[in-house]
Amino acid sequence: MNKQIAIELKQESEIVAKKFSSMNREGNFNEETFQVDEVIPMSDHTASVIFKKNTGKLAAAFFYYINKGYSKGWKYYFPTDSHIIGMMSFNLSKLDVERKNYDKNF
Repeated sequence: MNKQIAIELKQESEIVAKKFSSMNREGNFNEETFQVDEVIPMSDHTASVIFKKNTGKLAAAFFYYINKGYSKGWKYYFPTDSHIIGMMSFNLSKLDVERKNYDKNF
């Protein structure tokens, strides 16, 4: 991960912590506040961000970087178990696409 993208990730994770700490946030029944506990880079354009809540609980968000177009920058979501299983399965689809595309390079 290059330095500028890492700086942007740090900034975005702090923005998300502040946003989710809003007492007026829909679904914030326990009036939880969030603070960034740890940023774990997983590749040049993905990271896990662990948030610590004032309740002592943790929350994990998946951050991914889009490097072009109107959506450029860090995006995130808090994946469910279903999302994670789906992405694990997506690996097989992506592998198959790459396998089939390889010979089109020549």
